[in-house]
Amino acid sequence: MKFKNILYIVTLSILLLASCQSFEDLQFDPNRPVQAEPGLILTSIEANAFSTVSAGAALASRQLIYTNSISDNQYYGWQRGSFGDYDQLRQVSKLSEEAERTDNNSYRALAIFFRAYYIIRLTNTFGDVPFSEAVKGGEGNFLPVYDTQESIFTKVLEDLKTANSLMGSESGEILGDIIYNGNQDKWKRLINSFALRILMSMSIKTDNPTLNIKGKFTEIYNNPSTFPLLRGNQDNGALVFLDVEGNRYPFFNSNELKTAYYMEKSFVDMLKARKDPRLFVYADKTANGSNLDDRDFNAYEGMGGAEPLAENTNQILSGDGSPIDRRYHSDPENQPSLLMGFAELSFTIAEAAHRGWITANAADHYHEGIRASMLFNSIGNSDIDAYITQEAVQYSAETGLMKILEEKYISLFMNTGWEAFYNQRRTGIPAFSLSNQIVNPGGVPKRWMYPQNEIQLNLNNMNEALQRQFAGNDDINAEMWLLNP
Repeated sequence: MKFKNILYIVTLSILLLASCQSFEDLQFDPNRPVQAEPGLILTSIEANAFSTVSAGAALASRQLIYTNSISDNQYYGWQRGSFGDYDQLRQVSKLSEEAERTDNNSYRALAIFFRAYYIIRLTNTFGDVPFSEAVKGGEGNFLPVYDTQESIFTKVLEDLKTANSLMGSESGEILGDIIYNGNQDKWKRLINSFALRILMSMSIKTDNPTLNIKGKFTEIYNNPSTFPLLRGNQDNGALVFLDVEGNRYPFFNSNELKTAYYMEKSFVDMLKARKDPRLFVYADKTANGSNLDDRDFNAYEGMGGAEPLAENTNQILSGDGSPIDRRYHSDPENQPSLLMGFAELSFTIAEAAHRGWITANAADHYHEGIRASMLFNSIGNSDIDAYITQEAVQYSAETGLMKILEEKYISLFMNTGWEAFYNQRRTGIPAFSLSNQIVNPGGVPKRWMYPQNEIQLNLNNMNEALQRQFAGNDDINAEMWLLNP
């Protein structure tokens, strides 16, 4: 009898204790953490954001051709793009939450930077995209409105200014940083340099007084103590590859890159006309030129990006096509992948000087860009000096803009993602070859169509954005706000 009473009391006590716990407490699973150290999240974000090596971008930018089949990137047959970057923005949102939890301004600044980076990639791809209502922590809005491209660019520039002000020597330790090893100063320089890239991408809107593009560019350039910029290749926003499983150059041991990717003719001809030594590290010799010296320009030939596939394959069979240099598929480390480098910044500043946005020597920055690009590609100083002194390379007020943009285009080979294509889309320099072989009747597309998922999940908001921008037509040849004067 006593034993039954004791058992009753113990059982009642357990039930009373359980009743005092909240529903949330009972749902907590200690084996499924809801928090993560921000450094762990940062590493993953960086590995994705800085992985910009893209053969597809090189095809679309008339730097490479593909010979296994008709490539949509090469023959401009693309249709719908992907909203995959929103998956990365969810990681950025988590980084922002952890920055708040740990009260760390460095992580706050990095979350702002990466949010800007990914949304700019998305809007460059499509035009208007969800932003203000997209990926807002745990709120889970599955029907976000599409923000106008103008409002996105305006907000991103404001955000980058905030990120610059947050980042500094006292802003908090950065762990998990595989790019700058926690160096706040270098992050600050990348953030501000990226802002200049965005401002230059808006050059068609120069005369819009509300945007004040020239004024914002000048504010950053003229105040290096407040807005420091990249100083050289040592500051490049670069992901360095290692000969370790999972950390090698993305095309290492790619048989397809080795056998099916060749140099595009207009690109090779541009390099040969300048006697540019970068040709020797971008390309391998043709089969017919195999007995010539590695530095003999006659040993290299490209093939037309707009020419029929059969014609290009026949040219290869005849021994006249230059494959991409073997280092891109045979060197596990090769060279870093750039989110943004000093060469690009130098050409951007040179263009701003040429356009009269800033008071600076355009030729000096132009030469800095060439030198940085060549050093990045392991060209020796004597070859660089000889190249820069050529009359065909010299900057002049009459041809300066074209030369700046062409050199920028050359420097972006197999790095920095789609920047070469977007710069050409903005300026028309260099001209991309076209023929009746091009799949798209409109020639070089201006954008990608919205993903199929949006039709199924967010149709009303997508249609509203299409009506606002393109009279309702989801057209790859439609000009987004960024491209309209």
